[in-house]
Amino acid sequence: MFSITVRDHLMIAHSFRGEVFGPAQRLHGATFLVDATFRRAELDDDNIVVDIGLATQELGEVVSELNYRNLDNEPDFADTNTSTEFLAKVIADRLAERVHKGALGEGARGLSGIAVTLHESHIAWASYERGL
Repeated sequence: MFSITVRDHLMIAHSFRGEVFGPAQRLHGATFLVDATFRRAELDDDNIVVDIGLATQELGEVVSELNYRNLDNEPDFADTNTSTEFLAKVIADRLAERVHKGALGEGARGLSGIAVTLHESHIAWASYERGL
């Protein structure tokens, strides 16, 4: 399996519901490093997984839809705990939509999967991986 990973960052505010979250039930900020990994079994006709420039651009656009927002106020996330794991899935799914629409080029249609990892700190992160 071949893969490439591109990186961006994301700054949000949010709060959680539920005793399991302790003090994070109050409004707080989070800054994530966002890694998006694109996978395929065989390289395309240009001997690449996907155009790194397009992958970087599309990840940046997906992240910009969430960046500097209080997710508690976003209609898409009403009554949802926007955990790190949940946000990794949101970003992966939005990237997958862009792949299917051709935004990462025709060669990207041969991708087999995407994994998104959100790094909360140097000691904690969460990932979501999906097929295409």
